[in-house]
Amino acid sequence: MHKEHRHTPILIIDTLLIFTILSACSPEIVRTSLPPTQTQTVGSPTLTPTAKPTATPQPVMLHLDETIPPGMLNQEALSGIQIANGPGAPLWLGAAKDAPEGEVLLSTSWVYVLAAPFPTLTDQASLDDLILIWHGHQHGPFTTVPKLYVPENLVPVLKSQWGSLSLKRIETYQTPPQAETLWEENSWAILPFDVLSPTLKVVAVEGSSPLDKDLHLVDYPLAFHFQLIRQADTQDDLPEKTVQSVVEALQTTNRDLNRMTTLVMTGVTALVRATAFKMEEKGLTYPGKDIVEWLSSADLTHISNEVSFYENCPFPDIHSRMLLFCSAPKYIELFEYIGADIIELTGNHNNDSLYVYGVDVVPYSLDLYDRAGMAYFAGGRNLEEAQTPLLITHNGNQLAFIGCNAPGPDFAWATADHGGAAPCGDFQWMADEIIRLREEGYLPIATFQYYEDYYNFPESHHVEDFGRMAQAGAVIVNGSQAHRPKAMAFMEGAFIDYGLGNLFFDQMGIIDAYGNQILQTRWEKIQRHTFYNGQHLSTEILTAMLEDYAKPRPMTAAERVIFLKEIFSASGWDPR
Repeated sequence: MHKEHRHTPILIIDTLLIFTILSACSPEIVRTSLPPTQTQTVGSPTLTPTAKPTATPQPVMLHLDETIPPGMLNQEALSGIQIANGPGAPLWLGAAKDAPEGEVLLSTSWVYVLAAPFPTLTDQASLDDLILIWHGHQHGPFTTVPKLYVPENLVPVLKSQWGSLSLKRIETYQTPPQAETLWEENSWAILPFDVLSPTLKVVAVEGSSPLDKDLHLVDYPLAFHFQLIRQADTQDDLPEKTVQSVVEALQTTNRDLNRMTTLVMTGVTALVRATAFKMEEKGLTYPGKDIVEWLSSADLTHISNEVSFYENCPFPDIHSRMLLFCSAPKYIELFEYIGADIIELTGNHNNDSLYVYGVDVVPYSLDLYDRAGMAYFAGGRNLEEAQTPLLITHNGNQLAFIGCNAPGPDFAWATADHGGAAPCGDFQWMADEIIRLREEGYLPIATFQYYEDYYNFPESHHVEDFGRMAQAGAVIVNGSQAHRPKAMAFMEGAFIDYGLGNLFFDQMGIIDAYGNQILQTRWEKIQRHTFYNGQHLSTEILTAMLEDYAKPRPMTAAERVIFLKEIFSASGWDPR
């Protein structure tokens, strides 16, 4: 710091006089400017105290074990920390099983999944199956799998648990393999939970899947635990602020339930005819008895209810041939029982009562949903309400539901004067809304009441119209019209299902226009989607079989394989 020296005017004059006398009798001296480190003093010298030297603080050393997953530690956020070459540093971060003695400052869990190409028939693998392929043996579900990708950081941990690996079947990676690579090779991978893709299937290990929110990490073989340790033998006095910077730079898990949302989506529900009769006979919740856990355990449960409630709806007639329907208001108890949160209103029977009885029953139905705390979309009391997307934010995941009805009839469509479904028209309004929603940070989910058929494959117009929604930015595009489950596809980053089949509807089989008996109307798809940290992470296909004209049950293992083989083949995929 520059300090200003103050002197009296007398001293200045005396100095000038002396200088003048000396200069008259001495040769001229050329003076250079003083070095910057010197200070020229005039008059009495002023002593500047020498600053006491301060020691430069030494950085705190942190050892990173090779087992640390990429992304767990943000090294750029560290303050006053230097990464050590050896394990003797005061701070140590690594696998909990290898932790040295000392104070545990932080414990973390990193969750991995066993992932396979989406059209994989296998749902389960055992720990023994994993250990066998680790040693190079193709066994059980891995019989036809040529390769298992394993992250490099897990190799030391797994070696200590499973023994030496065989590079014959194991390929280690630093960067996770692309889903396309796994499809092409028919390979599987152990992947971090948070890098999943909907184009991959999560295979449960020892009956546990990280997609289930009630997963117990202590029982799951692919959950690994890490610790930050202040080593016991260190003599260093570690600054609290520095230690705290390490703690704050650590991501405690890659599977935070507070960032996770599960959504179940279903196909056709029509509480009429034989289904309604069974409800009257065996109880209003009878149809949901065998699948209630699938539906109620999700954070959000979607039901596509095609038929509105009407106060004066007649008692159900199982022999009725009339295709104009209504449902008794008390049937909403079934939706409450299964935990329905979101009601889709695209159904072409949503306002049959307007045609039959001259009564617009949509407002009454929506009042029932409102009182039950159920949200709805793709239909409303008027056209504007019907076209308004439903926006839901759950655990930070912003979802937008939007839908429309393509085939009509006219009285099923909402207008400015009466309720009903949003008409699809040329689909452009819906595509524009999806683009806008995506730009605002939402993940759009688009559904259609589309043109019905009883094939399992999509027609060209299915591909075109569903594809437009995917191109606009929808992450899920569903056909809610199908009574027989149809094919699926991945397009433009979206999961497309051309038809889920029935959920609660009495079709135990039909005879089509060509005289063919179709029993696949008993087959049902129930989608379970997982969103994490603002991304669509995974799609699971649950499969059910309709019984007793009303009650779906989970398929047996053999039934499920037959069903999935047909659907995967119709999708153009080779079942694995």
